[in-house]
Amino acid sequence: MASVTMKELLEAGVHFGHHTRRWNPKMKRYIYGARNGIYIIDLHQTLQLFDQAQAFVQEVVQNGGHILFIGTKKQAQEAVKEAAERSRQYYVNKRWLGGMLTNWKTIRERIKRLNDLEKMEQDGTLDRLPKKEAAKLREEKEKLQAVLGGIKEMPGLPHAVFIVDLKKEHIAVQEARRLEIPIIAIVDTNCDPDEVDYVIPGNDDAIRAIKLLCNRIADAIIEVKAVEWQGAEVVEEAPEAEAEGEEKPEEGEYEPEEAATWEEEEEVEEPADILVRPGEEDEYSRMYEEYSEFEEEAEVERQRTRRIQED
Repeated sequence: MASVTMKELLEAGVHFGHHTRRWNPKMKRYIYGARNGIYIIDLHQTLQLFDQAQAFVQEVVQNGGHILFIGTKKQAQEAVKEAAERSRQYYVNKRWLGGMLTNWKTIRERIKRLNDLEKMEQDGTLDRLPKKEAAKLREEKEKLQAVLGGIKEMPGLPHAVFIVDLKKEHIAVQEARRLEIPIIAIVDTNCDPDEVDYVIPGNDDAIRAIKLLCNRIADAIIEVKAVEWQGAEVVEEAPEAEAEGEEKPEEGEYEPEEAATWEEEEEVEEPADILVRPGEEDEYSRMYEEYSEFEEEAEVERQRTRRIQED
């Protein structure tokens, strides 16, 4: 199985959680400790739980099911699209429309409208219409394509969903839970892990972290389906991502809007200092000394995320 290594998780910054003031107490069991006011996620648990998530995804696709990737925040949009397309699955990366799962019949009607508009453009029907009417229909097509383009080929409800940022996608989470669709998700320190069937504790804000985890989920799907696809089309290798403002990873390594506003969390007391498990003191000291530069990068990433959200 195309799993992930501790080194890759560290280099992608998967271990950085949110500020200690912004946390969900239910995530305490996945937190290793805190450094400079930032929670550090226990990557040993991330590795173990990610393997379980990959195994479940492979079981789903092996039995003929399909996965819906969901990530509408700006940092996740490209990673979600690339991973879904490469693994021949489906995605929503621009905006989650209420009822995309629970009102699938209506969504199918909008998809049919999108397909009709595309057909009109391809066969030249739009070119024969008055310019104003044709422009209006093209604008409608573009809007529908942005929202529904990633699911227009989806035959029905997904058999599982993979979500980046539970807070941002809380409407999708509610719909999936209502329909009892299994949820796999990257769960940051400010999220509620009880909403998820397969928790992947990790940073859901850093582009490199999101890309790494999305790519490896896609790799798990390709590993199972490659034989089935053989002869039809050459399966693309995971693209090496180079996010703006980030260094390109070494060869062989992955780099890693709109829903209702989530209510602010109630202020809760911070947890007591999390004890280091016996025998791991030296290991974690070396780990965080070696990658201490990521602490500064994490704060920069948080600030950039806040600016994006404010814009």
